[in-house]
Amino acid sequence: MQVRVKSIKSPVRFLVPLVLLPGLTGCFVSPEGASSPGGVASGSRLRVALAFPPAENLSPYGADATLLSRLGVTEGLTALDANGAAAPALARSWRRVGDHTWRFTLREATFQDGADVTPAAVASALTHATQAGPTPAALAGVTLDAKGDGDDGIRITTAEPDPVLPMRLSSPSLAILSPKAYGKKGAPTPVGTATGPFEITGVSGGGSATLDRYDHHWGGLAHASGIDARFVKDGTARANAERTGDVDIAEAIPVAQAATLDKGTLEEAGTTRTTSLQLNTDTGPFTDPRLRAAARTAIDSSALVEGVFEGYADPGAGLFGPAVTWAESKRVKPAGRAQPARPGGASITLATYDNRPELPEAAQVVQQQLQKAGFTVKLEVREYSRLEGDALAGRFDAFIGARNSLLDTGDPVGVLGSDYTCDGAYNLARLCDQRVDRAVERAVETDGTDERQDAAMAAEAAILGTDAVVPLAHQQVIAGVSTKVRGVLLDPYERTLVDAGTRR
Repeated sequence: MQVRVKSIKSPVRFLVPLVLLPGLTGCFVSPEGASSPGGVASGSRLRVALAFPPAENLSPYGADATLLSRLGVTEGLTALDANGAAAPALARSWRRVGDHTWRFTLREATFQDGADVTPAAVASALTHATQAGPTPAALAGVTLDAKGDGDDGIRITTAEPDPVLPMRLSSPSLAILSPKAYGKKGAPTPVGTATGPFEITGVSGGGSATLDRYDHHWGGLAHASGIDARFVKDGTARANAERTGDVDIAEAIPVAQAATLDKGTLEEAGTTRTTSLQLNTDTGPFTDPRLRAAARTAIDSSALVEGVFEGYADPGAGLFGPAVTWAESKRVKPAGRAQPARPGGASITLATYDNRPELPEAAQVVQQQLQKAGFTVKLEVREYSRLEGDALAGRFDAFIGARNSLLDTGDPVGVLGSDYTCDGAYNLARLCDQRVDRAVERAVETDGTDERQDAAMAAEAAILGTDAVVPLAHQQVIAGVSTKVRGVLLDPYERTLVDAGTRR
């Protein structure tokens, strides 16, 4: 079905300079002259091939939230800078006014339907997010209340002290939409109701989307006049589209296809995504910590980096890799690990998914390494949506997956709680260890950036000490980019791809 939407424009009241995010953001221009620095009144449209089609009707509360932010459609109160700290977005500043309360000062901006971004509109958007089902991952375990405060402020109060609230509000799932977005039952629509430099004007099923430049974006006119997005699941097809010039930007090029593209069209960057082997600590052979230790010592991650990722990754050093710039200098050596036992032919089922093409190949290498160590290994590969339920239910002995450690909130502690505590919602290892829970809880309660990072690394050491997880590789993202294109954003958190500064 073809949907066509045209937004209502309103004049910009005055311009606020865009806060540049170090290492992430391209050039922006003032709309007053309606021209780019090169003197072109209306830039060319960008043709973009994306790996994942909309899965939830463009709901901002689930997996599609990142898709919307990558296309420059949605924005939150804050963003993340290159070092993982909160940076201004729709909020130009903020301050803590009590243990439970923060005040955010809004910049002057408009929604794509012409309405002003007001304290009441922002409070309403955040309230709708708190009431969504399921709850956005960034709000897991968090109770907050948002209220307008004067003409340009919003006060957000949390049930428990939340020292990372400004980082939490950078999550794509907490994007601010116009009140009109919430007019119908079900998830709100971002079509024509967001605040970013590009607005969705047409969607054709799960195959493509059309975006036009929003001429009244608070940061100024985007260089490109719009985006023609195609959703291409097959990585080889995305690489072919880039190679033949059918698209200007192709995201998530499989490493096996990187060699087929001209080196001048390849751009890569480190990410906070780590591929890991999760071992089921609840049932099966890996309830024995000695067999988990045997699995860990059997893994040669450097072989995976060179053979599977073809150098587009770093060997697994921990739950946080090199793209988390502070992690290595603060890393704590795991203690209390069990001594490896002989596997003696112990039979295990290893599972992974094929949405990311490197994972089945990585699983085959891990299968071989475990078999060489004395395990008997059955490999099972499915599409992720057909695998997740069984993985979370503990129906596999081992699982290989890729996890962005800072995706949901930008806070390193968040992924530790969700993935490795007794009550964690994404605990694939089914780990329930009191020492780990105490370490994560200490990190949750720690305030101050440096102190919280130290506590997170202490919790990482406690988790690694159980051998419930074996980090395999810290991945890089590869994109195919036309030599005519400038300003593509390959940030470590995988939240951005194009913005107002992207152009050809």
